[in-house]
Amino acid sequence: MDALIVSLLALLWDLLLGEPPAKLHPVVWFGKIAGFLDGKWKRRGPLPDFLAGALTALLVIAFALALSLLPCYLPSPLNYVLAVYLLKSSFAVRSLHEHIARTVTEDIEAKRRAVSMIVSRDVKNLDEAHLNSASIESLAENLNDSVIAPLFYFLLFGLPGALFYRAVNTLDAMLGYRSERYEFFGKFSARLDDVLNFIPARLTVLLYLPLGGGKVLRYYRLAKFKINSDKPMSAMSAVLGVWLEKPGVYRFPGRAPKNEDIKRALKVYWFVVAEWVAITIAATFKFRPLNMI
Repeated sequence: MDALIVSLLALLWDLLLGEPPAKLHPVVWFGKIAGFLDGKWKRRGPLPDFLAGALTALLVIAFALALSLLPCYLPSPLNYVLAVYLLKSSFAVRSLHEHIARTVTEDIEAKRRAVSMIVSRDVKNLDEAHLNSASIESLAENLNDSVIAPLFYFLLFGLPGALFYRAVNTLDAMLGYRSERYEFFGKFSARLDDVLNFIPARLTVLLYLPLGGGKVLRYYRLAKFKINSDKPMSAMSAVLGVWLEKPGVYRFPGRAPKNEDIKRALKVYWFVVAEWVAITIAATFKFRPLNMI
């Protein structure tokens, strides 16, 4: 199967139609499997919990890889239709913009509700500047997680690579917390996500260089709070010239972020997305990743 055709149609689907219905979305299926297994396991201690969490992750990953191979067993054009659908499900360009755009409002309570839908932190006591920061941080981090990384692994390993990454990223989002319940159960998923995002997070920073040059590199050197997620945030902070802060965890310098800065961040987002889509299409045309699904 021609990977170029599949990638072009998947990108077109995303931009025109957005996300598939939740009931039919592979990422939702990954989450349901992980949630079911999580709920069934009664915590028994560090080692048993770690092994159970690792097995949970491997089962979800196996399911994702099995899905990615299904188009190989279908006749044309059904194989193309399913491959396009699965690849599109591994990334989200339009829906990320839509979620962030909802946080652009002068109504502080409406902003608080919108931000609460895209971040895991408690937003009830955040002021307007910190709500704006949380929105921009989420955009920067998810630009890597939802666009750059899945297409990066598609280029390397075709459709199995894209769905493998999306399964691991979903597991990390659900289980990768430093809490009593997930400290050991989610550790395997969290560490695997760290490994998979190591290169894409830094690649994302490089894509900001045409917009910020040396300032992006200076802010990158300040990104020592986390393994990966702070790297794209540092680049967005540098380009916008605003501080991004999760109190008690990290802070990048600049002026307080305003409502208009979220709009500016969305423009930066589309510039970086356009860069990466152009690179993806050119690389797919040149190398045809595995020339297969």
